[in-house]
Amino acid sequence: MKIAVLKETAGGERRVAATPETVKKFVALGADVAVERGAGATADIADQGYAEAGATLGDRAGVIADADILLGVQGPDPATLAGVKPGVWLAAGLNPFGERARVDAYAAAGIEALAMEFMPRITRAQSMDILSSQSNLSGYKAVLDAAAEYGRAFPMMMTAAGTVTAAKVFVMGVGVAGLQAIATARRLGAQVSATDVRSATKEQIQSLGAKPIFVENVAGIEGEGSGGYATEMSPEYQKAQAELVSGHIAKQDIVITTALIPGRAAPRLITDAQVATMRPGSVIVDLAVEQGGNVEGAVAGEVVERHGVKIVGHRNVPSRLAADASALFARNLYNFLSAFWDKEAGRPVLDAEIGDAIRLTKDGKVVNERLLG
Repeated sequence: MKIAVLKETAGGERRVAATPETVKKFVALGADVAVERGAGATADIADQGYAEAGATLGDRAGVIADADILLGVQGPDPATLAGVKPGVWLAAGLNPFGERARVDAYAAAGIEALAMEFMPRITRAQSMDILSSQSNLSGYKAVLDAAAEYGRAFPMMMTAAGTVTAAKVFVMGVGVAGLQAIATARRLGAQVSATDVRSATKEQIQSLGAKPIFVENVAGIEGEGSGGYATEMSPEYQKAQAELVSGHIAKQDIVITTALIPGRAAPRLITDAQVATMRPGSVIVDLAVEQGGNVEGAVAGEVVERHGVKIVGHRNVPSRLAADASALFARNLYNFLSAFWDKEAGRPVLDAEIGDAIRLTKDGKVVNERLLG
């Protein structure tokens, strides 16, 4: 069983899909591991570290030759995978909805593509969930990015020259990223409030010491979708939510938005008119900017200013913490493959529940129901 670790080629991608720690664990399972030279350089991992862990090093062609499993962070260009053997697994974040043509190309090449972001949100798959591990770091980094752009301090400070008031931070969307943003902003001393369409998150917000901002007594408040994701709300709820949020946003110094719905454009949470109500020097961080953005006026890859308010739209936020993000991503992949490792067969054998959920292509065809439907 040969496992190949690919060097990322997407612009701005600094993560890597394996670390010396996970290479050593794969070798202990009985696998041969080949790593493309320089794969870990941008995540502060030298080739020597992989070699010492038991991996062989080579160029792309040499690494993928005879490989049974390819590991990546983002989906590689199919054109760079010429020569892979039919039926090879590709386990990575494949962005199936946004890169459908690439998925079709994997099918045509005979690759069995496994989209790690389609991992079902069930208890036994928590340690394999790349969305959760990477979103956790995104929520943390969003607060640091906001602090870097904000021209004032976060905590209250009492000095001989007078008192500095605490920053007011509002987190919109209380998933994994939102919860970590709340916790980080609290640790920095800010006054934190948060909102979500899922009423079940109210207790989570309170448990972190933040103030919940929720619409009450309006139809459609239960926004729990399948797999723990938020779903779209009723028009009545959306109207009430917009009114409540408008009044709250005007009083905030920092707003962090994290709302995503799988397979759809990110919901619009903040309009240009609402941005205009914030005081000059305020900061908004839009973590959904690559999926269309929660904030009107946000630009992917840029920090723009509108009405005196900075709107931060960094791409690929986990990659801005490449070393830790890589370590967590690599463990997700190892936890996934090792959980299904068949010692007699010397390779992983997927079950139907998880295999059918993440498998995009097989035997030259696209087979995932979420793409066919």
